[in-house]
Amino acid sequence: MLNKIIEILRDKKILILGFGREGKSSFQFINKHLKDTCIGIADADSNAFESISETDRQSVVLYSGEKYLDSILLYDFIIKSPGISLLDINTNNKTISSQTDLFMMAFSSQTIGITGTKGKSTTTSLIFHLLKSNELDCVLAGNIGIPCFDIISNINDKTWVVYELSANQLQSIQHSPHIAVLLNIFEEHLDHFGTFEKYKQAKYNICKFQNEGDIFVCHRDFLPELRIPHEMLLQFPLGLLSGNEQPMPIKGSHNRLNMEAALLIAHAIGIDMKQAILNLQTFKGLPHRLEIIGTISGVTFINDSIATIPEATIAALDTIDNVDFLLLGGFDRGIDYTVLIEYLLENPVANILLTGKAGERILKMLNRFNIDSQLLVYHSMDEAFEIIKTKSKNNSVCLLSPAAASYDNYKNFEHRGDTFRQLALTFSK
Repeated sequence: MLNKIIEILRDKKILILGFGREGKSSFQFINKHLKDTCIGIADADSNAFESISETDRQSVVLYSGEKYLDSILLYDFIIKSPGISLLDINTNNKTISSQTDLFMMAFSSQTIGITGTKGKSTTTSLIFHLLKSNELDCVLAGNIGIPCFDIISNINDKTWVVYELSANQLQSIQHSPHIAVLLNIFEEHLDHFGTFEKYKQAKYNICKFQNEGDIFVCHRDFLPELRIPHEMLLQFPLGLLSGNEQPMPIKGSHNRLNMEAALLIAHAIGIDMKQAILNLQTFKGLPHRLEIIGTISGVTFINDSIATIPEATIAALDTIDNVDFLLLGGFDRGIDYTVLIEYLLENPVANILLTGKAGERILKMLNRFNIDSQLLVYHSMDEAFEIIKTKSKNNSVCLLSPAAASYDNYKNFEHRGDTFRQLALTFSK
């Protein structure tokens, strides 16, 4: 299978577009398996090249700055990193591929791919946990933080690859996984895709190229507008956990759906359903996803930094009782907040703290109504905690569930959540 990838890349003039985690992984792969290949590396930020050794710099051409995408026209084959948008960019019909597509071409028959606007990391981890609990050979890869080229050496014919797939990774693929999971689709990443329709079409690629005998698992409300053979379609919810008396390891109706999807996958590959439900009990939730940090100085702090869309914030508020402080806002991607405004009008939170351009827009929308909440603006997480210190009482609940991306002040949602956690753990009135 590895040889398939090598043969595709052999004798090509290759550009690695984007030099983050995945770009570095692609460079290492080519250096190892195709030593004499002509390689270019392009990234807007020249600091991204700091990890390249002096020896390697002699054999590659580096492109950076405002016009770094112009380098596309100089190469035969482009391996694009997921975060780079080529909207309105002239690629002159060059072959635009990615790690994900190259990997799927070679290993799709043993890959379980999971996507969804929300819940994909949790569901990916749940599936991996169920397979491991039943002593099946499996590896994790993808958007969960592990470039797929990095795990190729750990794969044999009996290995299941549990692959978390973002819309960005799915955008340029021409091969779908043998088992595909679509959890949900909500409006997000419009800054990258331009329209919600283009975002949806990227998500649908997870099953678009499946073949007879493949399996597609999908929530009933988000079935793609594609022709899918009936024999390969499994839909949820099915009430697989109804009547189960055991406490679930992760809270929320949205997480019950994630667990149902994972159970369907486990059953599809031969794991007994009753055994799989028992195995759920030992699953540990992921950080930044309704993560209860603890009760400090009478305030319970909950980190849901992963919530970057309104539907995720609503799910968090439906799960957590009696929230007194809700931290909203951040980087504005232009998504529609009407559903969140309507929810907050019907389910008011005592104190809503708003930040960033998204927070400004939510504030303007809320101010059109007579909402039974105090609306407070903050510019840094430290400032938010000063507000909480002033207004909190014993048994207060503080929820970070921003309904917005984090890129205005943080590297990513993990950085935002870590900052929240650090301040929570040192909180005192």
